Amino acid sequence: MSLSAIPAKRSPLLLALLPVLVPALLLGACSSDDDGQEQPLVIPAAPKGLGTTDTAAVQDETQVPPFIDNIASNQRGDARYATLQTNAGVRVVSGFLDIWQPSTLLVDAGASAPARDGFAAVAASTWSGLPGDATDGKVLNAAVHAANVQYVVDATARRTPAQELAAYLDDRRGKGYSISDGMGPLTTAWRTLSEQSTTITDIAADATTVLYNDKGNDIGNAGSANSHGFGAAIDLVANIGNNASTEPAKRFYKYARPWRWSSSVKVVPALEPAKSGTPTTDGGFISGHSAEAVRKALAMAYLVPERYQEMVTRALVLGENRVYAGMHSPLDVIGGRIQGIAAAAANLATDPNKSNRQAAYDQARTALMAAVGAKDAAALQAYAHSLPLAQDAYADHATNKATVQRLMTFGLAPIAATTKAAVVPKGAEVLLETRLPYLSADQRRVVLKTTALASGSPVMDDAEGWGRLNLFAAADGYGAFDGDVSVTMDAARGGFQALDVWRNDIRGAGKLTKLGSGTLALAGANTFSGGTQVSAGVLRADSAKALGNGDVYVDTGTLMTQATTPVAVMNYTQLATGTLELHLGASNAGSLASVGNVVIAGGTLTVKFQAGMAPRSGDTLVAVQAATLKGKFDKVVVEGFTATPTYTATGLQIRIN
Repeated sequence: MSLSAIPAKRSPLLLALLPVLVPALLLGACSSDDDGQEQPLVIPAAPKGLGTTDTAAVQDETQVPPFIDNIASNQRGDARYATLQTNAGVRVVSGFLDIWQPSTLLVDAGASAPARDGFAAVAASTWSGLPGDATDGKVLNAAVHAANVQYVVDATARRTPAQELAAYLDDRRGKGYSISDGMGPLTTAWRTLSEQSTTITDIAADATTVLYNDKGNDIGNAGSANSHGFGAAIDLVANIGNNASTEPAKRFYKYARPWRWSSSVKVVPALEPAKSGTPTTDGGFISGHSAEAVRKALAMAYLVPERYQEMVTRALVLGENRVYAGMHSPLDVIGGRIQGIAAAAANLATDPNKSNRQAAYDQARTALMAAVGAKDAAALQAYAHSLPLAQDAYADHATNKATVQRLMTFGLAPIAATTKAAVVPKGAEVLLETRLPYLSADQRRVVLKTTALASGSPVMDDAEGWGRLNLFAAADGYGAFDGDVSVTMDAARGGFQALDVWRNDIRGAGKLTKLGSGTLALAGANTFSGGTQVSAGVLRADSAKALGNGDVYVDTGTLMTQATTPVAVMNYTQLATGTLELHLGASNAGSLASVGNVVIAGGTLTVKFQAGMAPRSGDTLVAVQAATLKGKFDKVVVEGFTATPTYTATGLQIRIN
């Protein structure tokens, strides 16, 4: 489209912001005094920020035995030995004891009961398995329990044929194969390289009376058995389930499946043959399918971080399909998610995966790039997101985000305070190691803390913090700068080191400093107030509020704008070694709109144009608007044109020659 002349006046965005934001610093400039003498340009100091960094300490290990160190205690064995004190897999989901009090068969009748509000042990199970006897314990929170069961009643009543098919497939297929469709455009390559297969592709006509089991290859051939040089990657996925059985928790909690609680729950007809007749060995809490899907999805996401959020979403969708199947309740699925995340972290952080995960990651990357013809990491990233929503069910970030937000809690009302500070479990930072490779382990822990879910939801307030981890949000970067944050990215290493996008709305009083040769893009409605300093590489503003509410200081790096609106800043300073690169579009999109002072001590201004923008000779483009503008760029370059900059006391315009 062509651009008509734009008058030199402040944009509506600038006029709206001026009354509510006050410039932080009044500046002098090169100008004439009463005697006609020029005054030197006064260059402000860089933003100071808080002067401290944020941390995410581990809970007291003497009070909370870390799951990561105790996962080996989660053994199937004799269920009588699974207690809160002895089994990490039982303990990590102990928030369920606020809802439900199970009867517990202890090793000896004189053993003391676990210390938990309202919890008492009995000497033997009372679960007969007879029709109508769905319980082996006592409901402690009737409202949550009723909502939990009613959710399944409603979901199975409104279930569509497509949801019925998805629920059946996710029940009967191997979970690794099932969730690998979350790889989107990479699914075929993944399944070929791993040698995954399935024999369950539809609902057979006689499935209502015949139980079909998947005879395919769930996660693929590992080690030397893999003929595609993909064995190390499959080893990692296979090992993610070590010591991760859900049976001890099922036997301990003894919470019935939803169809035992209510006859109004409509199990998928083709899954009737899969229903167990022995409730004592068929507990609903926790969901084994959900836990396994989460573990394997996180292993695949570790190997292919280009599809990290899509794989997280796919795992939670499998959990929802357990509800549509009528086989599990929301609380069952939430419990499975919590244990699955904890088990994935523990198995990534300990051997054999600890010693082999780098080799597995490198192998997966090399093999997938070769399989899809991607010459470098950027090409792999592009290929991984190359299909439209019609062909890739997880192609839309906003849709995935909404799905994850819904399925983390299933809308169940909080039962406790929602303002409790988040804690981060020991070792959880490994889950972001390949997704945020340019951050330190300590920084990744802070990301997990600042993106954690609010407290108070049923089951999710475990002492270590596993239940509140929001890995989808964490993959979008920090949720808050509660300390100053420095980000160093090495573009030569490729992948997310070369380019990453943080989509969260970042709050806090801390400062962001961009270092290293890579590009970091900010795309949220940010309110952090400690300021932004660009000292190397590129910081890209993809939204109107990308740069928050603090001052922006560009010394030896590049600030780039790619927003579809003007980019708002408080005060802006650029030194002679800095660069401002504006990608301009219609209605002043991509221009810089300062509600305070702009000081330009030289450097470069580069102007490029967004898709669909086709300026013509004679057009005047708004580049910078400000309350005051002092100084000039050393060089102004307009891509594809010669142009003349026009500086005023309140801005800069570019006339296309």
